[in-house]
Amino acid sequence: MDSCEPVFGDGGWRTASFCGPNGGNCVAVNLGSRGRVGLRDTKAGDGPVLVFDGPGWGAFLDATSFGCFEAG
Repeated sequence: MDSCEPVFGDGGWRTASFCGPNGGNCVAVNLGSRGRVGLRDTKAGDGPVLVFDGPGWGAFLDATSFGCFEAG
């Protein structure tokens, strides 16, 4: 990143509708500014955020769809 300014504000976080009433094992996604995408645990809203650039986000989604992160 070019500066220390926050990339993600308080708004803009979206959680999948199928997460259930108590948050379950879900993540929230924020299509932030400057081409960045944030990913965080819905239960830890003030916790750490994984930050991806556009190509990195695409690679993460591809890996997820191929089951690369399945617990086993």
